[in-house]
Amino acid sequence: MRTVLRGGTVVSMDPAVGDLPRGDVLIEDGRIAAVAGDLGAADAEIVDAVGKIVLPGFVDTHRHTWQTAFRGIGADWTFEQYRAGMHGTLRPRYRPEDVYLGNLLGRIEAVNSGVTTMLDWFHCSDTAENADAAIEALQEAPGHSIFCYGAGLGGESDIGPEIRRVRAELPGEQMMLGLRGPQLTTMDTTAADIALARKLGLRVSVHVHATLGWPEGHCPVDGMRERGLLDERTTFVHANGIPDEEVAMLADAGCSVSISPDVEAKMGFGWPETGRMLAAGIRPSLSIDDCASAGGDMFAAMRTACAIQRGLDGALGARDFLEFATVDGARACGREARTGSITVGKDADLLLLDAEDPAIFPVNNPAGTILAAGHPGLVDSVFIAGRAVKRGGRLLGPDLAALSARLLESRDRIAADAGIALDGSWMPA
Repeated sequence: MRTVLRGGTVVSMDPAVGDLPRGDVLIEDGRIAAVAGDLGAADAEIVDAVGKIVLPGFVDTHRHTWQTAFRGIGADWTFEQYRAGMHGTLRPRYRPEDVYLGNLLGRIEAVNSGVTTMLDWFHCSDTAENADAAIEALQEAPGHSIFCYGAGLGGESDIGPEIRRVRAELPGEQMMLGLRGPQLTTMDTTAADIALARKLGLRVSVHVHATLGWPEGHCPVDGMRERGLLDERTTFVHANGIPDEEVAMLADAGCSVSISPDVEAKMGFGWPETGRMLAAGIRPSLSIDDCASAGGDMFAAMRTACAIQRGLDGALGARDFLEFATVDGARACGREARTGSITVGKDADLLLLDAEDPAIFPVNNPAGTILAAGHPGLVDSVFIAGRAVKRGGRLLGPDLAALSARLLESRDRIAADAGIALDGSWMPA
């Protein structure tokens, strides 16, 4: 139950610990027990981390994991084409088995690239069986997973019975409520959904951005503020284009924001709002969103966000974006006491990156190198609560060949049923 990661370059993301050019990390009973330049002899399993960067696991605060089978199909889609293609054409053809395979392979992909904590924003909830299949997959896959139940994509239906059913099966820290929100339903329904979440002890997440349009002639954040619906338990996804006064409202209420830089830039939401949020006092988090349109790794998300922000105003540095992807993501999920940094007492959610790979060697500035040139192929090892789930560049446990074959069968059936091509030539109307 004791393991020492010995001799690596430690990028702790904890100001009290700092970065260690050569350091040891002691794991005991799944938690970080000590971090030092040299812990000396220890009665523990030794993991040689020489030539590795030791980093806290990434936290993805918003991913529609069920869409994994259609990776890349929406690379050229606008947001409206995504809505028409993924939700109008493909989603109605999903069966529970399809949801299960998408969530399982998607979560495995995420952990393979270093995402140790992930919020699954699930909006393929057409049936209770779909939701159960999504949860089953998350529980089978390695990693800390939060099931964010997006019960319904609009309308005024009563989601209470279904949310209560699932909440009875999941601990609060493993579940959130994905709001329909004031841009897809009425403010009364939004208020009722938040009241339900508060009663059940659930945090909430809601999509808001200018591409959806502002209902009833006013902005949605202000409407929520007027109803007293903003607080530190609320995460706003995207938030592109909201007025400065509404950004200030989020900051005053202690809300968090999840930014998906690749999807936002590609689909026309507007520039990712990292700089505006930080200037207002909000520490944003980062997320992938959907792999039909964007890559599934946090290295790419950090790099896109950084390149755009520095192109806009030259502000923010590499460590800011590493913080967004680790400690700030943990805070947005209500898990800042458990993960996001290499801090004594936190879960041992740790990555070993190959610092001798030609893509990043020599590593002169670890944080800058991870931001500028990091990629999933560098992830040598992944530890989740002290348990190794990837070592030597290979995932431990899952039969990927068998699962991949099943996912292809699922994808082909859905595509055939929808009558669409998978080569990028299909553009939804």
